Amino acid sequence: MYIPRHFRQDELPALHGLVSACPLATLVITGDRGFSANHLPLLLDPEAGAHGVLRGHVARTNPLWRDAVAGCPALAVFHGPQGYVSPGWYPSKRDDPRVVPTWNYAVVHAHGTLTAVDDPDWLYTLVTTLTDTHEQARPAPWKVTDAPAEFIDKMVGAIVGIELAIDRLEGKWKLSQNRDVVDREGVVEGLRSEQGGPTTGMAEMIEGISDDPAPPGCDRQGRP
Repeated sequence: MYIPRHFRQDELPALHGLVSACPLATLVITGDRGFSANHLPLLLDPEAGAHGVLRGHVARTNPLWRDAVAGCPALAVFHGPQGYVSPGWYPSKRDDPRVVPTWNYAVVHAHGTLTAVDDPDWLYTLVTTLTDTHEQARPAPWKVTDAPAEFIDKMVGAIVGIELAIDRLEGKWKLSQNRDVVDREGVVEGLRSEQGGPTTGMAEMIEGISDDPAPPGCDRQGRP
Protein backbone atom coordinates (compact mmCIF):
# COMPACT_ATOMS: atom_id res chain seq x y z
CA MET A 1 0.00 0.00 0.00
CA TYR A 2 1.29 3.45 -0.90
CA ILE A 3 1.55 5.52 2.29
CA PRO A 4 2.92 9.08 2.28
CA ARG A 5 4.78 9.61 5.53
CA HIS A 6 2.27 12.12 6.92
CA PHE A 7 -0.53 9.53 6.56
CA ARG A 8 1.44 6.61 8.04
CA GLN A 9 0.15 5.04 11.24
CA ASP A 10 2.69 2.77 12.96
CA GLU A 11 1.41 2.65 16.53
CA LEU A 12 0.36 -0.89 17.40
CA PRO A 13 -2.43 0.08 19.85
CA ALA A 14 -4.01 2.32 17.18
CA LEU A 15 -3.77 -0.40 14.51
CA HIS A 16 -5.21 -3.03 16.84
CA GLY A 17 -7.91 -0.57 17.89
CA LEU A 18 -9.20 -0.15 14.34
CA VAL A 19 -9.08 -3.91 13.70
CA SER A 20 -11.13 -4.57 16.84
CA ALA A 21 -13.60 -1.74 16.15
CA CYS A 22 -14.08 -2.68 12.46
CA PRO A 23 -13.69 -6.49 12.41
CA LEU A 24 -15.21 -7.20 8.99
CA ALA A 25 -12.11 -7.95 6.91
CA THR A 26 -11.49 -8.42 3.21
CA LEU A 27 -9.28 -11.50 3.28
CA VAL A 28 -7.19 -11.96 0.13
CA ILE A 29 -5.10 -14.96 -0.89
CA THR A 30 -3.75 -16.24 -4.18
CA GLY A 31 -3.79 -19.88 -5.23
CA ASP A 32 -4.34 -22.15 -8.20
CA ARG A 33 -7.50 -20.22 -9.08
CA GLY A 34 -5.74 -16.86 -8.90
CA PHE A 35 -6.74 -14.16 -6.43
CA SER A 36 -9.52 -14.96 -3.99
CA ALA A 37 -11.21 -12.38 -1.73
CA ASN A 38 -13.59 -13.25 1.09
CA HIS A 39 -15.38 -10.95 3.52
CA LEU A 40 -15.67 -12.15 7.09
CA PRO A 41 -15.37 -10.90 10.67
CA LEU A 42 -12.03 -11.72 12.28
CA LEU A 43 -11.32 -11.74 16.00
CA LEU A 44 -8.00 -10.24 17.07
CA ASP A 45 -5.86 -11.83 19.78
CA PRO A 46 -3.43 -8.94 20.40
CA GLU A 47 -1.26 -10.92 22.82
CA ALA A 48 -0.39 -13.75 20.41
CA GLY A 49 2.91 -13.23 18.61
CA ALA A 50 4.64 -9.93 17.96
CA HIS A 51 1.74 -8.36 16.02
CA GLY A 52 -1.26 -10.46 17.05
CA VAL A 53 -3.29 -13.28 15.53
CA LEU A 54 -6.62 -13.07 13.68
CA ARG A 55 -9.16 -15.88 13.96
CA GLY A 56 -12.39 -16.58 12.16
CA HIS A 57 -14.30 -19.25 10.28
CA VAL A 58 -15.71 -19.99 6.86
CA ALA A 59 -18.28 -22.40 5.51
CA ARG A 60 -16.92 -25.88 4.93
CA THR A 61 -18.04 -25.51 1.32
CA ASN A 62 -15.81 -22.44 0.91
CA PRO A 63 -12.58 -23.46 -0.93
CA LEU A 64 -10.61 -20.83 1.01
CA TRP A 65 -9.79 -23.15 3.90
CA ARG A 66 -8.46 -25.89 1.61
CA ASP A 67 -5.91 -23.44 0.20
CA ALA A 68 -4.91 -22.65 3.79
CA VAL A 69 -4.46 -26.24 4.98
CA ALA A 70 -0.67 -26.14 4.64
CA GLY A 71 -0.44 -22.40 5.27
CA CYS A 72 -0.42 -19.69 2.61
CA PRO A 73 0.39 -15.97 2.41
CA ALA A 74 -2.66 -13.81 3.09
CA LEU A 75 -3.69 -10.19 3.44
CA ALA A 76 -6.58 -9.01 5.64
CA VAL A 77 -7.81 -5.46 4.95
CA PHE A 78 -9.80 -3.60 7.63
CA HIS A 79 -11.69 -0.43 6.71
CA GLY A 80 -12.34 2.25 9.32
CA PRO A 81 -14.25 5.54 8.96
CA GLN A 82 -14.16 7.14 5.51
CA GLY A 83 -15.81 9.83 3.50
CA TYR A 84 -15.69 12.32 0.64
CA VAL A 85 -14.12 15.71 1.44
CA SER A 86 -15.45 18.71 -0.49
CA PRO A 87 -13.06 21.58 -1.29
CA GLY A 88 -15.97 23.82 -0.37
CA TRP A 89 -15.24 22.98 3.28
CA TYR A 90 -11.80 24.65 3.20
CA PRO A 91 -11.91 28.26 4.48
CA SER A 92 -8.52 28.78 2.78
CA LYS A 93 -10.13 28.56 -0.66
CA ARG A 94 -11.24 32.17 -0.25
CA ASP A 95 -7.58 33.21 -0.55
CA ASP A 96 -6.33 30.40 -2.77
CA PRO A 97 -8.84 28.63 -5.07
CA ARG A 98 -6.33 25.94 -6.03
CA VAL A 99 -8.18 23.18 -4.15
CA VAL A 100 -9.68 19.87 -5.25
CA PRO A 101 -11.86 17.16 -3.68
CA THR A 102 -10.32 14.22 -1.88
CA TRP A 103 -11.34 11.17 0.14
CA ASN A 104 -10.39 10.60 3.75
CA TYR A 105 -10.14 7.11 5.23
CA ALA A 106 -8.41 4.91 7.77
CA VAL A 107 -7.34 1.37 6.87
CA VAL A 108 -5.18 -1.41 8.26
CA HIS A 109 -3.49 -4.10 6.18
CA ALA A 110 -2.56 -7.24 8.12
CA HIS A 111 -0.06 -9.49 6.30
CA GLY A 112 0.71 -13.00 7.44
CA THR A 113 0.30 -16.74 7.01
CA LEU A 114 -3.17 -18.26 6.90
CA THR A 115 -3.82 -21.76 8.26
CA ALA A 116 -6.98 -23.85 8.56
CA VAL A 117 -8.18 -25.27 11.86
CA ASP A 118 -10.62 -28.19 11.58
CA ASP A 119 -11.19 -28.93 15.25
CA PRO A 120 -14.68 -28.90 16.85
CA ASP A 121 -13.50 -27.79 20.31
CA TRP A 122 -11.42 -24.94 18.85
CA LEU A 123 -14.36 -23.85 16.71
CA TYR A 124 -16.83 -23.99 19.61
CA THR A 125 -14.54 -21.76 21.66
CA LEU A 126 -14.15 -19.38 18.71
CA VAL A 127 -17.85 -18.99 17.96
CA THR A 128 -18.58 -18.54 21.66
CA THR A 129 -15.93 -15.82 21.95
CA LEU A 130 -17.08 -14.12 18.74
CA THR A 131 -20.68 -14.14 19.93
CA ASP A 132 -19.86 -12.87 23.40
CA THR A 133 -17.68 -10.09 21.93
CA HIS A 134 -20.41 -8.74 19.68
CA GLU A 135 -23.33 -9.32 22.06
CA GLN A 136 -21.78 -7.89 25.22
CA ALA A 137 -23.14 -4.36 24.80
CA ARG A 138 -26.73 -5.49 24.22
CA PRO A 139 -29.33 -5.24 27.01
CA ALA A 140 -30.08 -8.98 26.73
CA PRO A 141 -27.02 -10.65 25.14
CA TRP A 142 -27.69 -13.81 23.17
CA LYS A 143 -25.41 -16.73 24.09
CA VAL A 144 -24.42 -19.80 22.13
CA THR A 145 -25.90 -21.91 24.91
CA ASP A 146 -29.32 -20.33 24.24
CA ALA A 147 -29.61 -22.62 21.20
CA PRO A 148 -30.02 -26.40 21.49
CA ALA A 149 -26.67 -28.17 21.87
CA GLU A 150 -27.33 -30.58 19.00
CA PHE A 151 -28.13 -27.66 16.70
CA ILE A 152 -24.91 -25.83 17.63
CA ASP A 153 -22.91 -29.04 17.10
CA LYS A 154 -24.41 -29.31 13.60
CA MET A 155 -23.58 -25.69 12.83
CA VAL A 156 -20.00 -26.10 14.09
CA GLY A 157 -19.63 -29.15 11.86
CA ALA A 158 -20.53 -27.00 8.84
CA ILE A 159 -17.63 -24.57 9.32
CA VAL A 160 -13.82 -24.62 9.37
CA GLY A 161 -11.64 -22.28 11.37
CA ILE A 162 -8.94 -20.04 9.93
CA GLU A 163 -6.07 -18.35 11.71
CA LEU A 164 -3.90 -15.56 10.35
CA ALA A 165 -0.60 -15.12 12.19
CA ILE A 166 0.27 -11.47 11.55
CA ASP A 167 3.87 -10.79 10.59
CA ARG A 168 3.38 -7.22 9.34
CA LEU A 169 0.85 -4.43 9.90
CA GLU A 170 0.41 -1.32 7.76
CA GLY A 171 -1.81 1.58 8.73
CA LYS A 172 -2.90 4.54 6.65
CA TRP A 173 -4.77 7.33 8.41
CA LYS A 174 -5.69 9.87 5.69
CA LEU A 175 -7.20 12.56 7.90
CA SER A 176 -6.42 15.85 6.14
CA GLN A 177 -3.03 16.05 7.90
CA ASN A 178 -1.76 17.84 4.79
CA ARG A 179 -4.14 20.75 5.43
CA ASP A 180 -3.67 23.44 8.05
CA VAL A 181 -5.72 23.63 11.25
CA VAL A 182 -8.40 25.98 9.86
CA ASP A 183 -9.08 23.71 6.87
CA ARG A 184 -9.19 20.62 9.06
CA GLU A 185 -11.75 22.34 11.25
CA GLY A 186 -13.75 23.06 8.10
CA VAL A 187 -13.60 19.38 7.14
CA VAL A 188 -14.83 18.35 10.59
CA GLU A 189 -17.73 20.79 10.34
CA GLY A 190 -18.57 19.57 6.83
CA LEU A 191 -18.52 15.91 7.83
CA ARG A 192 -20.71 16.59 10.84
CA SER A 193 -23.23 18.37 8.65
CA GLU A 194 -23.76 15.10 6.75
CA GLN A 195 -25.54 13.09 9.38
CA GLY A 196 -24.42 9.49 9.88
CA GLY A 197 -23.51 7.22 6.98
CA PRO A 198 -19.97 6.14 6.20
CA THR A 199 -18.54 9.43 7.46
CA THR A 200 -19.42 8.48 11.05
CA GLY A 201 -16.26 8.57 13.12
CA MET A 202 -14.09 10.40 10.56
CA ALA A 203 -14.71 13.80 12.17
CA GLU A 204 -13.64 12.39 15.54
CA MET A 205 -10.46 10.91 14.06
CA ILE A 206 -9.53 14.25 12.48
CA GLU A 207 -10.11 16.03 15.79
CA GLY A 208 -7.75 13.58 17.44
CA ILE A 209 -4.71 14.46 15.34
CA SER A 210 -2.10 17.10 16.11
CA ASP A 211 -2.88 20.78 15.60
CA ASP A 212 0.34 21.19 13.62
CA PRO A 213 0.09 22.62 10.09
CA ALA A 214 1.03 20.64 7.00
CA PRO A 215 4.00 18.32 7.75
CA PRO A 216 7.50 19.75 7.28
CA GLY A 217 8.66 19.43 3.70
CA CYS A 218 5.12 19.43 2.27
CA ASP A 219 3.07 22.23 0.79
CA ARG A 220 -0.60 22.92 1.59
CA GLN A 221 -1.65 20.14 -0.76
CA GLY A 222 0.62 17.64 0.99
CA ARG A 223 3.05 17.40 -1.89
CA PRO A 224 6.72 16.77 -0.90
